[in-house]
Amino acid sequence: MQLHVAEIEIIDQTLRDGQQSLWGMRMKVAHLSAVAQDIDQAGYRVVDLTGSSIFECMMRYNREDPWDGLDLWRSWMPTSRLRSGSRSNCIAKFGLTPDSLMDLWIRTLAKHGIDSFWIYDCLYNMDKMERLCRTVADAGCEVVPAIMYGISPVHTDEWFAARVREFVSWGITDAIYFEDAAGILKPERAKTLMPALVEAAGHVPIEMQCHNTVGLAGYNYLIGVDSGIRILHTAPGPMANGPSLPSTEQTIENLRWEGHTTSVDLERVRRVSEHMRRVAVQEGHPIGVPNEYNVFPYHHQLPGGMTGTLKAQLAQYDMSDRFDEVLEEIVQVREDLGHPISATPFSQLMGIQAVLNVVTGERYGTVPDEVLVYVLGHLGEPPAPINPDILDRMLSTSRGKEIQKWSPPQPTIEELKEQHGDRSMTDEELLRRYLVPLPDVEATHAAGPAAREFHFEADGVPTSLVLDLLQSSRASFAQVETGSATVTMRRSVPGGNIKQGAIT
Repeated sequence: MQLHVAEIEIIDQTLRDGQQSLWGMRMKVAHLSAVAQDIDQAGYRVVDLTGSSIFECMMRYNREDPWDGLDLWRSWMPTSRLRSGSRSNCIAKFGLTPDSLMDLWIRTLAKHGIDSFWIYDCLYNMDKMERLCRTVADAGCEVVPAIMYGISPVHTDEWFAARVREFVSWGITDAIYFEDAAGILKPERAKTLMPALVEAAGHVPIEMQCHNTVGLAGYNYLIGVDSGIRILHTAPGPMANGPSLPSTEQTIENLRWEGHTTSVDLERVRRVSEHMRRVAVQEGHPIGVPNEYNVFPYHHQLPGGMTGTLKAQLAQYDMSDRFDEVLEEIVQVREDLGHPISATPFSQLMGIQAVLNVVTGERYGTVPDEVLVYVLGHLGEPPAPINPDILDRMLSTSRGKEIQKWSPPQPTIEELKEQHGDRSMTDEELLRRYLVPLPDVEATHAAGPAAREFHFEADGVPTSLVLDLLQSSRASFAQVETGSATVTMRRSVPGGNIKQGAIT
């Protein structure tokens, strides 16, 4: 039942969670060039843009410098509030990042134009969250601590509401971010949880971000609005749905039919949708489609982005047919490990442990160091006690005994720079080298500046085909013709790559 009509603000997730959920974070800098102005002028409250994992993928897979890319994106979207997300105690890796580097990460992003940060910790290590949020506030940026949703005997409405009250008590919180990463919030739970969070937040607004994994996120958004939520996260059509978020277009249509309003310019949203659809087709990325309702995600609680990773890991062992078995094992692993919320890094840790349990045939016979670090409490206090038999088994191994003697180091920035090269390197270079191995950094530098424009293959000879031919070691002659262009290439050195040609 609708309580009252409201003006709803939208946060755009095209460039961050949309591409993370659907494209595996393979977006290139130039993919935005033609539509950045439309995104900038669409009327969004915030444009969620980047994070450490996106930085990592830009260097590993695209050979694009993320700092250069961020500067370009900021110049293309000069009026938008741009956001980055960060865990409270780590960037990119599954372990721990020194406090000095966490602070440098925030300050350097702010220097390059990020002015809003959502800070999360799936174990709700509140001291760490507050410490980093104060770093964000000191940098003059918007402070948005996060409620990451999960289902367990521990995570009751009051449990979540108590965390919201603590966020507000810090006195620096500008908004509170609620995320259902696995898409497992049931409507009946939304009707009790969202009012509890709104009441606990008081004057601080709550943002609602639900993945559409089982097709109910749009309905939950309307329940949230009826509960007092005034900020929703969406993505334009091709970047929405499936493991991603509800579409901006359908969300606005739903709000309109319920009598609510929004200032988002739908015509600009549609232009962005059409552009991103063409990019996805040309680059071979999936386009989001609504999922059929499925009860299983409520049990394994796996975020959509982890599905592809697990399938790839099983394929390495020629065990793709055991995917459902791994999902069932994740349910047990999560219970064994004290019911951590299933989002980064715990969705990965539980997924990797489940794969190892299945492929080796021995539960917890092989335990990654990152899981040992977790069970020893270095990432924070688990929500519920870890299964004592499992814990004893993990810590009684030789590696378990060795890890028990370890404590997280806290080097200075100068010491970190020396470890990664020399003390004279820039802050940006240190962060590059921390995020990815040095060969990836060097290859990124060698590749030069990222392309500033993206050309669709329909506009001429497909660039991807030309590049494939240039790298060929077999063809001695190639000619590609379209209605507007012809490319002819002949091998200049016997047995070598095609290196010369004519374009007419």
